[in-house]
Parts: sequence; C-alpha cells; structure tokens
Amino acid sequence: MTPRNAEPLMRLTWTDPITGAHGYLVVHSLVSGVATGGTRMRAGCTMSEVEDLARGMANKTATFNLPVGGAKGGIDFDPKDPRAFGVLKRFCAFLRPWLDAHWVTAEDLGVPQHLIDEVFAELGLEQSYHAAIGRSADPARTLRRVQAGLNAPVPGGLLLGDVVGGYGVAQSCLGVAAAWDWDVRETTVAIQGIGTMGGGAAWYLHEAGMKVVAVADAAGTLYDPTGLDVPALLELRDRFGEVDRSRLPEGVRSLPRETVVGIDADIFVPAAISYALRTDNENLVKASVVVEAANAATTPEAEAALSARGVAVVPDFVANAGAAAWAWWLLLGEVGADPADSFLRLRTEMQSKVALLLAEWNMDRLPLRITGLKLAEANRVRRAEAALAPEGEPGLLIP
Repeated sequence: MTPRNAEPLMRLTWTDPITGAHGYLVVHSLVSGVATGGTRMRAGCTMSEVEDLARGMANKTATFNLPVGGAKGGIDFDPKDPRAFGVLKRFCAFLRPWLDAHWVTAEDLGVPQHLIDEVFAELGLEQSYHAAIGRSADPARTLRRVQAGLNAPVPGGLLLGDVVGGYGVAQSCLGVAAAWDWDVRETTVAIQGIGTMGGGAAWYLHEAGMKVVAVADAAGTLYDPTGLDVPALLELRDRFGEVDRSRLPEGVRSLPRETVVGIDADIFVPAAISYALRTDNENLVKASVVVEAANAATTPEAEAALSARGVAVVPDFVANAGAAAWAWWLLLGEVGADPADSFLRLRTEMQSKVALLLAEWNMDRLPLRITGLKLAEANRVRRAEAALAPEGEPGLLIP
C-alpha cells in the first residue's frame, strides 16, 4: 500500500523572481515515465500539502488501474490577485521540461482548466495534457479527441470537461445510497464548496432526486431543510464560485460558513479545501458518511475519529477520482466526445468501487481507506508483474 507517509520520488521548490511566491512540484511515482496531477494555487499552500496531494494522485491512478503515476503542483499565491496569471505562467515555464515530457497536469483549486490551457497555449504546448498527447501515435488526432471531449456540451449549458469530476462525486454519493438501500429521494446531503467539483456534484445529485439541503461557499452556508433549488443557486455564482446573496431564492437561510460541517444530513461532502475536517471540528459531523470531494479533505486523526464513532469516510482517491480517470480514458481512446458514454463508464466504475469499500465496512467496520489502498496496491502489483513477464507490458500506448 501507499501510506500517508510514503516518500515521493521528487520534491521541487520554485521561487517566482517577480513576486517572491513559492511553487512546488512533487512527483510521487512515475509509470511508463509519466505522472499526472493538477496544479493548485492558494495563499498558504505548502510543500507538505502538495506532497500529500501527489500521494493521493498515485492512489487514484492505481485504484482506477490507469497506466500513469501520481504528481501534484502547488503555488502559494492568492488566485484572485491580478498578478496570479503571470505567476502561474512563470511556474509552468520553469517546469517546462517536466510538462513537455513527464507531467500531465490539469485544473485544481484556484486554477480552472481554461486558465491553465491558456498558459500552455502561450508556452506553445497547446493543452495541459501535452506530455501524454506527445507520446501518442498521432498527436494531432489525440489532441482533437481530447478537445472534443473536454468541450462536449452537456445538459445545463456546461461542458463535459467542467462537470465530469462533480459527476463522479455524485455517483460516489449515489453509490452509498444504493449500497445501504437508501431511498434517493429521502436522502439528504450537505456540500462544502460550490465551485467546479462541489457545484457539479450538487447539480447531478439534485438531478437524481437527492435533497441538497446545504451548500457553502467562501461567504457562508446556504441552507433549506426542504432542499435547495440547486440550478438557481448555480446561476448566481461568480467566477470564483461564490453565490450572489442579494438574489437568493425565497426560503434559503444564510448561515456562518463553518455551519455546513454540522448540518443534519445523511451525507456530508467536503468539496472545497484540504483538511476541512480536523480534530477540532469532526465531532460536529452528523452525517452517516463523509464523501471526500476535495483532495485530503480529512486529516488522518479526524478520519480515525470519524471511523471510530461509526461515520464512514469515502476517501478522496476514490470519491473524487472521476476527472482524473475520465481524462485518461479520453487520452487512451476508451471514451470519446459522447457524454453518455463517459457518464456510463464513470457511473459503473465509481458505484462498483464504493460498493466494494462499503461491503468491508458493513462486515467489520474496516475503514474505507484501508480497503481502497488494498485495491490500489493489488492493481500496482498486477501491473508490475505484467511488466516483468516475458512478453512485458507495453509502455504508455495512446492511439
């Protein structure tokens, strides 16, 4: 298994010569010479945080049996600062040798996909999946497939690439309901975060009939015990994922931001920041299950305490792996531009994995993280054995 203290292959620190901001790249593992993981930007981002996230990416790729290792980039800078784009561009320019050949990155907290693609375009790398696309038999064809998939329209007026991560989180929640035989229409959920991941999860859970009773953004918690009008709230978001309070639908209560943790709901989805659940607030959780939509949403100590009092925690490397898994299925040509195919594949794989984890939990309260890590390690062992076989496992093959 890859425990939370496993050593990465590489840690790198960068200092921006103009603002003095620090950036970090951690490569936890390489498979066929490639690692994948998003780039985040937030004030206060640390090396240890990025290292934790890179480890999580390695577990995501192994859990979903993807032919790639795990990495992560992070920049300690306020993404709302007008200098943020320049900082991101200089960070990527400095790391160009990695981005050109070994590191496939994408959006993360504070860095939307369109922004990082704009940086890549200005650097002459076209798209943030460049390192993988460049290894394909026909890079131009693969780039067209990736762009078609990312920009495929889906109901609600959004694009597939913007919602697939949230869709995966929603399927994790629906997988919990199915495994525990809950009536979806009577199941309630509270979501911390209403950006790309949290907003997408809220949309698809609402569409499935689940009651989203609370969502939180940076300004506070919005609450309606009868169920929020999620599409209406999403229409009120600004580009930073914050809801305009002056136009709230009738019946929506505005509460302090931290209130969302203790909302009386069946499922709690932390979808905003890392380490949202800690030893000082995990006791507030009333939900039966926590679904980690944010990377490293729960500290190890808080997760242990939650498990001890009977609250199951679906770990991030399962619950929020939808975007990463889908990106590699798209790169490998296993799905195309039709959203229906992508949704079917992700729904099937996510719900089956959640069912497997909960079966062990139901039987002997084995924490879901342990079962998930065992699955990831079994996939790693099989891949390593295949590589050592006489015929060998082929390297990264992208059509």
